[in-house]
Amino acid sequence: MSAQRRSGPGPGQRGGGPGQRGGGPGPGQRGGGPGQRGGGPVERGGGPGPVERGGGPGPVERGGDGPGGDGPGKSGGPGPGGGKRTVLAAFAANLGIAATKFAAFMITGSASMLAESVHSVADSSNQALLLIGRSRSRREETEEHQFGFGSERYFYGFLVAVVLFTVGAAFSVYEGVQRMSHPERLDSPVVALVVLAIAGVLEGFSFRTAVVESRQAGGARAWQRLARFIRRAKAPEVPAVLLEDSAALTGLVLALCGVLLTWFTGNDRWDGAGSVGIGVLLGFVAVVLAIEMKSLLIGEAASAEVEHAIVAALEDGLEVERVIHLRTLHLGPETLLVAAKIAVSRDQSAAAVIAGIDSAERRVREVVPIAELIYLEPDLYQESRADLTDPAIRAARRSLARFAGGSVVRAARRGRPN
Repeated sequence: MSAQRRSGPGPGQRGGGPGQRGGGPGPGQRGGGPGQRGGGPVERGGGPGPVERGGGPGPVERGGDGPGGDGPGKSGGPGPGGGKRTVLAAFAANLGIAATKFAAFMITGSASMLAESVHSVADSSNQALLLIGRSRSRREETEEHQFGFGSERYFYGFLVAVVLFTVGAAFSVYEGVQRMSHPERLDSPVVALVVLAIAGVLEGFSFRTAVVESRQAGGARAWQRLARFIRRAKAPEVPAVLLEDSAALTGLVLALCGVLLTWFTGNDRWDGAGSVGIGVLLGFVAVVLAIEMKSLLIGEAASAEVEHAIVAALEDGLEVERVIHLRTLHLGPETLLVAAKIAVSRDQSAAAVIAGIDSAERRVREVVPIAELIYLEPDLYQESRADLTDPAIRAARRSLARFAGGSVVRAARRGRPN
């Protein structure tokens, strides 16, 4: 897909320009020269009219998910193709596990085995939903959906949480309560134990595949690394599989405890208690997943590392004095919108400003390939007008403060004090 996008006002405008109160052209407009208030958009060829941005490098890659959001150009998901590989591995494992568990339930009549069977069916359905979401998100943008369909992956991720809660958690709790109220004899517990062992091996295979995809996230311990990855990831597939597989492995332990306690004590209510425990666990995981998907659906900014890379790229040219404010938004795991107000020199001509903006866009796309939509507004910097309560201004200043050394180098290149 071409990297060029139709210009127009970007998100976060307050009175015509993002971040600073007062008039001025919105993001993507090159209005009447730097710092001019109320100037209209200008075409390069002369005459009024909007200008298309994206004069940078040609096509933008949309193939992979980009790694973890811990570096420039990374979207917060697994590497190219990794998300799909993880989902397919989980789908195949859960189909085999569901068939094995249902066979064990038919032989033993165990409520825990039935709960685990339904759990595996729900997981298989969830992986199918994630694959559908990946496919539908790659449709080309339309006039009605001009930013594309990347966020559809987040919608299907939210559906996964709904299915996990209704089909998995609610059914398991209901079945467990029924078995505790009306106990039934557990037949052939050895068969149930063998099936649980087989399921544990298959779930471990799926879980290991998902863990490999999350290894780039930092954390002193494994559980910290996984929690950090789930919280920071911008692609829904691997976090969903990680949560599901974690619940599945824990659920197998609960089912094992229920079967063993029923076998050793002769009290069939333990089997129902195991089913209730599985249902509560699934409910908890569904709520965690729903919270994460809701945040992505509402719209999350790029990670601090990616925002720093954007600010550094913008300020790496002589034509940009500083970034006044910055807003970013993930329109999908592979598409990032960037809206920024940049300070330019008062003595630059309109043509020089336009050329400088095109150059700045190219630099951003070089370090952050998923930044497909970039809207830059030139302005004259005035410290007294900066609204420090604006998150967009804080984002720009945080990047500058965190990497002050780079500012010193750039100031030296420009021959002016920092």
